[in-house]
Amino acid sequence: MAEALKQRKRSGGRAGNALRRGVAVIDQMPWNPPINIDRPTEPLTEEGIHAIHDGAMRILEELGIAFLNEEALEVLRGSGGCLIEGETVRMGRDFVMEMVGKAPSEFTITPRNPDRAITLGGRNLNFGNVSSPPSYWDMSLGRKVTGNREMCASLLKLSQYFNCIHFVGGYPVEPQDIHASLRHLDVLFDKLTLTDKVAHAYCLGKERVEDVMEMVRIAGGLSHEAFESRPHMFSNINSTSPLKHDYPMLDGWMRLARRNQGLVVTPFTLAGAMAPVTMAGAVAQSLAEALCAVVLAQVIRPGVGVAIGTFTSNVDMKSGAPAFGTPEYMRATQMTGQMARFYGLPMRASGVCAANVPDGQAVWETSNSLWSAVQSGAHMVYHAAGWLEGGLIASPEKLIMDCEILQHIQRYMDPAICATGPDEIAFDAIREVGDQGHFFGIQHTQDRYTTAFYQPFLSDWRNYEAWEAAGGIWTPARAHQVFRDIVAGFEPPPMDEAILEELSAFVARRKAEGGAPTDY
Repeated sequence: MAEALKQRKRSGGRAGNALRRGVAVIDQMPWNPPINIDRPTEPLTEEGIHAIHDGAMRILEELGIAFLNEEALEVLRGSGGCLIEGETVRMGRDFVMEMVGKAPSEFTITPRNPDRAITLGGRNLNFGNVSSPPSYWDMSLGRKVTGNREMCASLLKLSQYFNCIHFVGGYPVEPQDIHASLRHLDVLFDKLTLTDKVAHAYCLGKERVEDVMEMVRIAGGLSHEAFESRPHMFSNINSTSPLKHDYPMLDGWMRLARRNQGLVVTPFTLAGAMAPVTMAGAVAQSLAEALCAVVLAQVIRPGVGVAIGTFTSNVDMKSGAPAFGTPEYMRATQMTGQMARFYGLPMRASGVCAANVPDGQAVWETSNSLWSAVQSGAHMVYHAAGWLEGGLIASPEKLIMDCEILQHIQRYMDPAICATGPDEIAFDAIREVGDQGHFFGIQHTQDRYTTAFYQPFLSDWRNYEAWEAAGGIWTPARAHQVFRDIVAGFEPPPMDEAILEELSAFVARRKAEGGAPTDY
């Protein structure tokens, strides 16, 4: 800890588009979370929306959801709108809609650097890094390995460096060289010092959630009152499909709700395994599992910001393995987007794939996932960069390849592309060239050639002969070199020394106290 403190005191500034210690750093697009200017894709008819809504309400009214947390049951028992038998909670649709109506359609999360605040809702579109894989792969290793703190820190550096990553979810890879009782302390320390973007906390027991809230509060230089005045962090919980919410996630959910921090609930409904094989049935079940958690949050603190997530895909019916980026996944995401607008709630989607290495399959499945998120009107896209093997592997090369796609999306949403003023119609330029010349050398082109089109940082647009003469380097290998260059030249964002010392002291104290209890 002391050495880390000394290193961060010596460092200053932030990584950017410059030369750092002789390392060429890429020229990337500026920080500018995109506004989705397109109309959402809406595959459901009006009748379809009401059919799925009715299915979700019938699940809540007639079947109920198991809440495996006694405190949550007591909260809901006191709400006056639930029928509780054992651990099963049934909710009437009028009560559900009343509670859901208390949640805002839009809310902002402000991290320690207020310039990195993100807004969920409206037409805002925010991308996050890969979260929670236990394993890691990069080209220097050439094989799948168990994640460690150094790997996690490298992925955090990439997440900070890339302006198209707007929030830092979870652990980019699980650092399994740190005991589970202390892992959250070390990783959150790294996350809060290596990045200044919106941070996530896992709902895995009260100690972890309380520790992370306190660390985020300290890192922001906030009083307890200021911390609770608006969201400064968030958590995502998953239901245990089918039709359950487990103890630790509900515990963390309630703690965050009480302190007015951002909440996201994402059922993991794989059609054909944990949900019906039909996408409408899987979406209806997913909504029921999500909406009951929204109800719980609003009973605890009316008006707390909550988003519903979709992670509805299908399994390979031959092997039972999860599949991602499929046509069914895309449609389920779009359908959930329609339903989120029906309920007036922000939505989370994901950029996922089932590929094992950063190859063609990884690109097309992730691209399908990301574009379905855009088409659905999602406001928060988890795992938008770096995900492999259905969430079991994190890869820096994949993260960098995905960031190229994210920049494509950001540029695609630039209204300037579709501008139709006199300069854009360019009648005079067309008259100047006529039918005898070309547009390369005219002033209209010269005035705009550096900004007219998207410029990639990873794609190679040379012809085959030029590409071959330059070494014939394939895309993952180019991404690997970008990864090495960024990490070599990385400088953490600045943090006030007094805040850093307070944060370090908190981590040291909690470690001395044993951190969070575990089962082993």
